[in-house]
Amino acid sequence: MPSTSENSNADVEMGGKIRALRHRLGRTLEQTAKAAGISKPFLSQVERSRASPSLGSLARIAGALGVKVQYFVDTPSEERSVRRKKDLWFFSFGDSATLFARMTNLSAGRKLEAILVRMPVGHEESEVRTHAGEEFLYVMAGEVSLTLEDKIFVLQAGDSTHYASTVPHKWRNAGASEAVVVWVGTPSLL
Repeated sequence: MPSTSENSNADVEMGGKIRALRHRLGRTLEQTAKAAGISKPFLSQVERSRASPSLGSLARIAGALGVKVQYFVDTPSEERSVRRKKDLWFFSFGDSATLFARMTNLSAGRKLEAILVRMPVGHEESEVRTHAGEEFLYVMAGEVSLTLEDKIFVLQAGDSTHYASTVPHKWRNAGASEAVVVWVGTPSLL
C-alpha cells in the first residue's frame, strides 16, 4: 500500500496536470466544473491538491477536458517514454531493401510515431500517397528527393521538411550512398 507521502505526491501531480490542461484549453474553473458536474470550489481544491477526487469525479473531469483518466494518473516510465539503442532493430516490408526501425515505444493513445529509415542506393520512389495527419522528415545522411504534389525538393544531410500528409507525396534516395532519414508522423506509418 502506498505511503501517505506517495499519495500526496500523486495528488499534487494530478492536480497540476488538471490545471495545466484546463489552462491550455482556455477553460475557466467554472466552465470545467459545470461540464464535469462538480462544484467549482471542489475542482479548485483538486487542482491545488487539497482534495482527492473519487474515480467517478476524475472520470467526469477527464471527460470535461476531452481526455481519458489515464492522462492524469499515468506517470512517466522507461517502458513508455525511453527507447534504448540496444532495443532498436531494423525490419523491412516484403522484398524491399529499405530498412525501418521504430524509434518510439508502442503505447495506446500516442499520436506520433518516429521511424528511422535506411534507404539503399537506387531505392525506388515510394508510391504517391495521401492520408490524414502530418509528416516530418530529417535527413541524417545521404540525399533524398521529396515530391509534394508536382514539386520536387532535394534534401541533403541536415535538411528537414514538415508537411500535411493530405498533400500527395513520395520520396526516394537521390544520392550515390545510403540515405538515412528520421520520419515522424501522424497517424502511425506502421
